[in-house]
Amino acid sequence: MGGVVKRAYKYRFYPAPEQAALLNRTFGCVRLVYNRALEARTRAWAVERRRTTYVQSSAWLTEWKRSDDLAFLNEVSSVPLQQTLRHLQAGFAAFWDKRARYPRFKSKRKSRASAEYTRSAFRWRDGQLTLAKMNTPLNIVWSRPLPEGAEPSTVTVSRDAAGRWFVSILIEDQTVKPLPPVTAEVGVDAGITSLLTLSRPVPGVSDEQGKVANPRYGQADRRKLAKAQRNLARKQEGSNNRAKARLKVARIHTRIADRR
Repeated sequence: MGGVVKRAYKYRFYPAPEQAALLNRTFGCVRLVYNRALEARTRAWAVERRRTTYVQSSAWLTEWKRSDDLAFLNEVSSVPLQQTLRHLQAGFAAFWDKRARYPRFKSKRKSRASAEYTRSAFRWRDGQLTLAKMNTPLNIVWSRPLPEGAEPSTVTVSRDAAGRWFVSILIEDQTVKPLPPVTAEVGVDAGITSLLTLSRPVPGVSDEQGKVANPRYGQADRRKLAKAQRNLARKQEGSNNRAKARLKVARIHTRIADRR
């Protein structure tokens, strides 16, 4: 392994009400800019058979921010808006190279709510992270420390369906070293009764037969999920009770995913 390794460290954080409001507005603006740019680029190709680039979509963003209808785009940091245009450009490049499908529009309910900040849009000082347009740092739960002397290059803020907030900090980690070569080998077979069956016993991992027990974490959670989904189906569309039931279903889903 040569060179410097880039690693992302993901943490949970708890925003203040004003921070949450600003981030929610940022998520909405990011989704709006992405969808508008995708629509404009699709129209340019369908009508004129003309490919557009990131530079042209960035010029559209400047025009949108000057219009009365979209003046609210100026209320959030411009960096996440520019970054979403770069992601869209990367999606088109992958499509033209036949490495991916055509970019799709972002849905308010189904798409991941996130915003990416580059170095010019956040302040990192004394182990505290402050995003653009914010006066106070984020209340991050440091479940593990960053490598000593690490300087974040990119910060991605996201919110999952269960309402949990996360921040992913990208750094250049110079502490990663190549592992020494080994000659030992072991075969692994995934099963149902046993989670894994190894070709030979591994102390501290398997039993004497080389089997790793299946903890079956999901059985009780799936019963709770089925009950919560039935409760959700009985709620009236658009009601507050349905929103609460949907959140409960989402939390059970995240618990299953976290334990899987």
